[in-house]
Amino acid sequence: MKHHLIIQLARFGDLVQTKRLVKSLEGPGSQVHILVDASLVRLGSLLYPHAQIHSLYAHGPGVHGNLGAVQVFRCNRKTMQKLAEQKFSQVFNLNYSGMNHALSRLFSPEIVRGHGCLGPQATKSVWTDLGFRWARFRATQGINLVDYWAHLADAPIAPELVNPAASGKGGGIGIVLAGRNSRRSLPPSILAGVGASVWSAHGRGKIILLGSKSERDAGRALISHFPSAIREKVVNLAGKTDWNGLFDVISDLDTVVTPDTGTMHLAAHLGIPVQAVFLSSAWCFETGPYGLGHTIWQSVFSCAPCVESQPCPHEVACLEPFASRDFLRVLSSGKFDRDIPGITGLHSGFDELGATYFPFCGKDPYARERSTFRNFLSMHLGIGCPEEANIPQSLADMMYLEKDWMTRPYIGPLPQEGVHG
Repeated sequence: MKHHLIIQLARFGDLVQTKRLVKSLEGPGSQVHILVDASLVRLGSLLYPHAQIHSLYAHGPGVHGNLGAVQVFRCNRKTMQKLAEQKFSQVFNLNYSGMNHALSRLFSPEIVRGHGCLGPQATKSVWTDLGFRWARFRATQGINLVDYWAHLADAPIAPELVNPAASGKGGGIGIVLAGRNSRRSLPPSILAGVGASVWSAHGRGKIILLGSKSERDAGRALISHFPSAIREKVVNLAGKTDWNGLFDVISDLDTVVTPDTGTMHLAAHLGIPVQAVFLSSAWCFETGPYGLGHTIWQSVFSCAPCVESQPCPHEVACLEPFASRDFLRVLSSGKFDRDIPGITGLHSGFDELGATYFPFCGKDPYARERSTFRNFLSMHLGIGCPEEANIPQSLADMMYLEKDWMTRPYIGPLPQEGVHG
């Protein structure tokens, strides 16, 4: 029996987006282990029932209530000792953090992929290092995070086998109130129009508000912006669902209206259609919903995608198109007969790398550059590249550095054992 460990210490959405990698490692004679933050153990068990879930207290004070430092230390030490004693064939260390680098020292560098250490030196696999290079050019380069992590494996499963094709189940619409980053979310005054329009197009059943305890007030504010005829249809579940309850609620819905959130990825995991709004720093080509049957409304201002931590010099102008009459009319009618300035509508789909998104309303201003880059990655991974693809030398010069072959301070297999490293 081969044992594989995935270290995924990031948040809710990141754990869901690890699915293609998990499924690529599962199979006869193979046991997948996943190390997660202690707050996500139950979620991990629901998402990956065939995996062994291990827990670590990885996040800061307040995440785990009043747990004391001594207790955290003892629990973490016990987990680390158990992992160090397990004979893993491969370790996939997915996050760039001090904790992840420290954990990598529990294992032989030869079996670690992703982020690791050689002595005191933090290192990256070839594929991971390449990802850090293309991340500087977010608008034109990159792939879905699900596929980025999956291609650390020797043989990722086909992308269409990751999530079920989405179809509505008849239980009304869900509205996710907000994401972790405020600029990525629509304020209640705009979200009310979007939600009412989608509700009108989907049979006018129940409206379920989804969010954490901290978003209960946002739920009440949203309800106050709805027309009176809609308010009686609304059920505010913000802060009222545990992981099991959230699974149950979402799996019964017709569609989920959401910004870029963990709940969006959970809906895709469950095969529920997503109507996603992406603006500010959210870029669907990096973290869009995975699978067939999803719709994304992407802000395409020239400054997108921005950096959330920096002040917006344009007073978040990318919010305005989501309040426009044209956009709301398109949502409520389902007729995509007009372009909406500032927004591109896209449908989810696949190519040889994984998830991608195809415009049906408006234009993708970087489609040509992105296609070239994806051809480059396909060639790099050895999974095919169209003969007519014209990959410029400048792109290869930018992505490949002399140290890639002169010295190799990397972990993981050599290129001839897996070109992705």
